[in-house]
Amino acid sequence: MAVPKKRTSMSKKRIRQNIWKKKGYLAAVKAFSLAKSISTGNSKHFFWAEKPIKKPWKSLNMPRQKKNG
Repeated sequence: MAVPKKRTSMSKKRIRQNIWKKKGYLAAVKAFSLAKSISTGNSKHFFWAEKPIKKPWKSLNMPRQKKNG
């Protein structure tokens, strides 16, 4: 089993933790910005379907026929 040789320093631990927090913060800012632009109607690059999209593979599921024999 892999075991670390030495203890991780507090500064390295803080750096990694801050990077992890920053990624989450940036994702939240981006999501909020997108929601804001959609709600105000200023969205230019976000498309969604007004009607539900037909799934072609659903129509392929035909009931199985019984084999005679």
